[in-house]
Amino acid sequence: QVQLVESGGGLVQPGGSLRLSCAASGNIFSINGMGWYRQAPGKERELVARIGSDGRTNYADSVKGRFTISRDNAKNTVYLQMNSLKPEDTAVYYCNANLRPRGSFTTGNYWGKGTQVTVSS
Repeated sequence: QVQLVESGGGLVQPGGSLRLSCAASGNIFSINGMGWYRQAPGKERELVARIGSDGRTNYADSVKGRFTISRDNAKNTVYLQMNSLKPEDTAVYYCNANLRPRGSFTTGNYWGKGTQVTVSS
């Protein structure tokens, strides 16, 4: 059984910062890419940022220069540092990992349950 658990969401004023964390646990053999997606009310889920096992990153244009994704492979954890937050960043943020469970020969995409981020004065 594999679980991804997010933490760090909350309410913040415009211009503020938050740091999200997502820890993967369970019977994991290896983890490839990890990332963050978000879904605002009435909108489709969209990519925010991803980081490969080699540390290479890519970001949505809307967050470049404000958000930073990083990972700690020893802890199977991915982080998202969000600075200069804007009201349009308000959404549920979901963690994603492409990983291979122990005992399996294939990889799959796994998702966390999400954490709410609200940017409002």
